[in-house]
Amino acid sequence: MNAAERAALEHETWIAYLTGVVRCNGAARVHRDGGAVSILSDIPFDWFNQILVERPDATPAGLLAGVEEGRDHVGGFVVRLRDGVDDRFIPTLTRAGLVAAGEATTTPGMVAFPINRDAIADAIAPSRLRGFEIHRVTDAVGIDEHRKVVTESFGSHPAVALGTTCAELLDRPECVVYVGYADGAPVVSGLGWRTGRTIGVYAIATIPAARRRGYGAAMTARVVTDGLAAGCDVAALQASELGRPIYERLGFRVDVRDAAYLSSDRARN
Repeated sequence: MNAAERAALEHETWIAYLTGVVRCNGAARVHRDGGAVSILSDIPFDWFNQILVERPDATPAGLLAGVEEGRDHVGGFVVRLRDGVDDRFIPTLTRAGLVAAGEATTTPGMVAFPINRDAIADAIAPSRLRGFEIHRVTDAVGIDEHRKVVTESFGSHPAVALGTTCAELLDRPECVVYVGYADGAPVVSGLGWRTGRTIGVYAIATIPAARRRGYGAAMTARVVTDGLAAGCDVAALQASELGRPIYERLGFRVDVRDAAYLSSDRARN
């Protein structure tokens, strides 16, 4: 499998995750037009207020339809294009008055294939993390603990976790929600989303007081391990700069970067 094929699986899984979890938010809208997908909500995080190129046959008209939807959306929006994949749409966005937001806003898409089973097994080995356990969420109590960990870890508005993690996800066979506990206290969150052969790794977040102890790596390994058990042979995620070295040690590599484009007014602000 070459880099372009790996990147395509990463992108497919990211969109499946975004359009799946955003339905926890009652105000969310997902619209597809001409090979592009727009995801708009009242969640205060731009992942859930963005327009993406979804299919290889996407058209400028389809992308612009998403831009127009975004302009009518009170919460603002971002368009993300994959470097080297979606470059043909840069002139379209420029003519529409959008500008590149800069390198700091780029989202690296990382893929593990083949999955490094030894690194994954080592990260999750019980002997490495005494007093630490990962539980699959099965009820409202677990959902609430997951949300609290995500909010504290990312320093985000509580509406982000509320709008993207809900009990309805527990009924979706492709989704698994997790919480990790150290000596009984919730310290790390995780979420797995399966799309075909790919396990997507999301919501890996460790509270500040519990960082640098291997909990984030262990949670990532658990999500991947469960994906392997379900028949996946590819793992994918979108990394922050804080998390990227952890994922690299687990065998993930950057295969694509998503560049953000904003309306010129928003970019100036």
